[in-house]
Amino acid sequence: MKTWNALMKKEWIEQVRTGKLMILSAIFVLFGIMNPAIAKLTPWLLKMMADSLAESGMIITDISVSALDSWVQFFKNMPIALIVFVLVEGGIFTREYQSGTLVLTLTKGLDRKMVVFTKAAILFLLWSAGYWLCFGITYGYNMYFWDNAAASHLLFSVIGWWLFGVWVIALMVLFSSVATANTGVFLGAGGGALAAYLMTIFPKLKTYSPAMLTEANALIYGKEEPAEYMTAIAVAAMTGILCIAGSLILIKKKKL
Repeated sequence: MKTWNALMKKEWIEQVRTGKLMILSAIFVLFGIMNPAIAKLTPWLLKMMADSLAESGMIITDISVSALDSWVQFFKNMPIALIVFVLVEGGIFTREYQSGTLVLTLTKGLDRKMVVFTKAAILFLLWSAGYWLCFGITYGYNMYFWDNAAASHLLFSVIGWWLFGVWVIALMVLFSSVATANTGVFLGAGGGALAAYLMTIFPKLKTYSPAMLTEANALIYGKEEPAEYMTAIAVAAMTGILCIAGSLILIKKKKL
């Protein structure tokens, strides 16, 4: 337990020292505020543009917005937030490979599996904290301006997107155990996510794709039911566990 605490403290200090924690915090807070702000300002912006749009033959009528518009914006911004997260944290393993600090740590008798577990844990905690902070800010503003009850299956929708982020983290950990540079991690995790998105194009494969968890708009508008996502959740959970298990095997064989 002392080793675990020491490693977690080391990872946390590294996040603070390199400014990564500040960058991620700023991104998630910014998106949390932007989601309701964009929805709230949309009618005003359209009114400001009404004259120029009228000249083009477009007539702007009264526009009403609700919490649904803000939640749609939330789910539109999440892919950007996840991409930023991967770019910022993609070097959590490879940076130590290149600097040689991991070798020094392992020569003191530290098990490589512990390194994988602690780094995976810090990634999980950072993503979870940032994601739910963004959700909390958006939820609070939406509750103040409108009524969150307008969104169907809201909790299931946001949990689904959070699980997709956890699945991407599992891919990051797996490819970090193989690649020696950030590029390999980005290509591996990005390629895995892209493959999952491409699966959603084909109806017979869609239900098995973890990327289906990102289609939250269909849920909040009541067009689909949570039961339709259970297979995607199971596949994401199983493949995520396999990625972590695979990384434990690969890190033992990796030459540092």
